[in-house]
Amino acid sequence: MSGKRVLMQGNEACVEGALAAGMRFYAGYPITPSTEIAELSALRLPVLGGHFIQMEDEIGSMAAVIGASVAGTKAMTATSGPGFSLKQENIGYAAMAEVPCVIVNVQRVGPSTGMPTSTAQGDIMQCRWGTHGDHPVITIAPSSVSEVYTEIIRAFNLSEKYRVPVIFLMDETVGHMREGIEIPDPDSYQVIDRAMPDKKGDNWRPFAVDSEKDVPKLPPFGMGWRYHITGLTHDERGYPTSSPEKSAAFISRLMNKLALNRDDIISCDSYMLEDADIAVICIGSIGRSAKEAVNRARAKGIKAGVFRPVTVWPFPDKEVTELAKKVKRIVVAEQNCGQIVLEVERCVRGACPVTFKGKANGSMLMPDEILAAIEGGEN
Repeated sequence: MSGKRVLMQGNEACVEGALAAGMRFYAGYPITPSTEIAELSALRLPVLGGHFIQMEDEIGSMAAVIGASVAGTKAMTATSGPGFSLKQENIGYAAMAEVPCVIVNVQRVGPSTGMPTSTAQGDIMQCRWGTHGDHPVITIAPSSVSEVYTEIIRAFNLSEKYRVPVIFLMDETVGHMREGIEIPDPDSYQVIDRAMPDKKGDNWRPFAVDSEKDVPKLPPFGMGWRYHITGLTHDERGYPTSSPEKSAAFISRLMNKLALNRDDIISCDSYMLEDADIAVICIGSIGRSAKEAVNRARAKGIKAGVFRPVTVWPFPDKEVTELAKKVKRIVVAEQNCGQIVLEVERCVRGACPVTFKGKANGSMLMPDEILAAIEGGEN
């Protein structure tokens, strides 16, 4: 199918891109608006020698994905709303045990059952802080069907490279829209597999690294290496420890393996920012409305542009800080009551005014609404 122009839904592109990245295990439970991901995975995986399991709930789904990954298989699950909440404890386990996995969250209106078939972006902070304790996590938010395909490949690559759960944060609009896309040729993108230890031996320490920037090389279970995996704070052997010194060193390395590699992880999209006086910051599907709003603003002589974090976590703080020094005002457009705006205000540090334009009623934030905020209208 590579190189062909096809009409594809966002949820379908998520599966096809994941398969291209090497995903061969899926465990999940149907939930709107992510159900098509489970349906297509159930159809496609057996054909490729992979495995699909419909679990009894989202807790079990996340546990099964962790188990498959520990056994050496690239694994994914998908959910929305309440299901994402149920996954949080095991997402924390994956972060602590450094188990690569990809969690797709197709956002809908919440809290609780909310509006199951309506679009929203209310899970941004939950992606970062949903599980308890300080933990590393990467979150990627695509804006188009084509970007879904390419970014889910990057999600798997980052997960394998840094041994970390990666949350693929779609919204209902992106998940259910259909667009014509060209399936990229496999030679046009990189597929990364987790690194293996150099050798066995009595002195091998599964969680030992040369520096905080490095990542442990853990082989799949069953390949001859013996090591212990736990959700408890552990030493370099993988065994639980209550030592303040060893715990501090472990947590520091766990967080720094992302912080010190941020330039490799963070990706952003810019549109007409070269001479912009006003910047619109947004993620996901709102990037589409924002670009149209900027086009209309330019037609009126207003120099506006769009800055869209594709990598949401770690947040592109340096990039936003620099942007704030160049523009006169920033408009943050979100389909929620205000989440990314908090990070933007932290990074701007008073360098320029920040205006918030939010919407949380299940309908998409439209170009005219963002244009009104650009022109200085009411929030």
